[in-house]
Amino acid sequence: MTSVQGGFGQGSGVFRRKPIEQISEDKGTGLTRTLGLWQLTAIGIGGIIGAGVFSLAGAVANQTAGPAVLISFLIAGIASAAAAFSYAEFAGMIPKAGSAYTYGYAVLGEIVGWFIGWDLLLEYTAIVAVVAIGISGYFNELLNLLGLELPAWMLGAPGTETGGVAAGSYQVNLFAVLLCLLIAYVLNLGMKNAARFETVLVYLKVAIVLLVIVVGVFHIDTANYNPFFPFGLSGAFTGAATVFFAVFGYDAMSTAAEESKDSQRHMPKAIIYSLAISMVLYVLACLVLTGMVNYKDVDAESAFATAFADIGLPALGIVISVGAVLGITTVLFTFLMGAARVGYSMSRDGLLPRWFAKTHPVKHVPTRTTWVLGVASALIAGFLPIGEAAELTNIGILLAFVVVCVAVIVLRYKQPDLLRTFKTPGMPVVPAIGVVFSLWLITFLAPETWLRFGIWFALGLVVYFAYSKRNSVLEKAGPSDR
Repeated sequence: MTSVQGGFGQGSGVFRRKPIEQISEDKGTGLTRTLGLWQLTAIGIGGIIGAGVFSLAGAVANQTAGPAVLISFLIAGIASAAAAFSYAEFAGMIPKAGSAYTYGYAVLGEIVGWFIGWDLLLEYTAIVAVVAIGISGYFNELLNLLGLELPAWMLGAPGTETGGVAAGSYQVNLFAVLLCLLIAYVLNLGMKNAARFETVLVYLKVAIVLLVIVVGVFHIDTANYNPFFPFGLSGAFTGAATVFFAVFGYDAMSTAAEESKDSQRHMPKAIIYSLAISMVLYVLACLVLTGMVNYKDVDAESAFATAFADIGLPALGIVISVGAVLGITTVLFTFLMGAARVGYSMSRDGLLPRWFAKTHPVKHVPTRTTWVLGVASALIAGFLPIGEAAELTNIGILLAFVVVCVAVIVLRYKQPDLLRTFKTPGMPVVPAIGVVFSLWLITFLAPETWLRFGIWFALGLVVYFAYSKRNSVLEKAGPSDR
């Protein structure tokens, strides 16, 4: 199939587009196709289920929605599914690394793709750091439960007070730093070995969640569900805005399209399966949590561990804490992998130095990009408090959702005859819901997030016009080769 269909995929200047047919036919990739359907699904689940079930559900139940926290997850899940369907359609058409960056580049132009990729590099890296800081907190709590104590200087970033160490003294969140570097090391073992590591942890995490559900269901007191909407219906919607960030992850997983054995068939299924499985587990876990404990008594930080301790099962609480530490680690894997693949794709297209696109001759993974971003996430995790690190996240992913949902509508009408192994249902209403919901959530973001985005956006403009535009592969190819 050639690019003559409507001439779409040409463009000029900063809005030039790489034809989808050309992207799909590109040869010479340094990545190896080793991932099957269930490995992809496990990576997706690994990115979705994390702090959302182990801590965020408790915080929202206690402070925002009460028992209606499960409605919050359902609303967020429906909104996320609107974007997931759009990702699935693109994943079936473009079996290449890069996800939203690649899709935006192909449909809306180079400058749009550049900014989505540029922002996702920061967002994904920051998510890795934030989650590593969160896991460090779980780890410290677990050590305390076991009667162990680490030196206070290694328990938190500068500016935080930990165990008697005054703010401003020499400090580093050493566990978070080492965790980021460990994940970078695992990813550089090769995708086949790294995916096995990830899959084992995902199975463990799912087993822990199922254990919570199966044991907890026998301790439900239905009186705890009354009132079901203690904060009103608006509380459930506000909770949805909060937990929305616990129901994506498939977007980072879709960056591994080039390492899937049969991306055009498996990637759309893996996106839908991972979100569906995660949503079922989220809803059931919320139902059990708010049934075991009155929402007023739910611990906002370690909800399930505390809930089981309250009903006389403290040993199970320790098991859950161990599972949380190991299980949330899979989020680091998925998002650092996603960041490395976005960086690799941008480098291969000439928008970043080609040095970053070099893959290991034996392991066939983008080692340089993985280590650079792994070290960056380690520095953020080690030396920024979690609040400041969290300000670096969220807006880029929501903008990526907007771009992908808009692009799938544009492409459906511009090139309706393109081979699609999966089609977004309810076109254009379903992707439009994804656009509206993502834009709505952006309005909830703090002013500091917008300031960070403005600075990063301005820096991106400088880099694009100073380097990327003139080094782009499309720029060097010339109009006749596009």
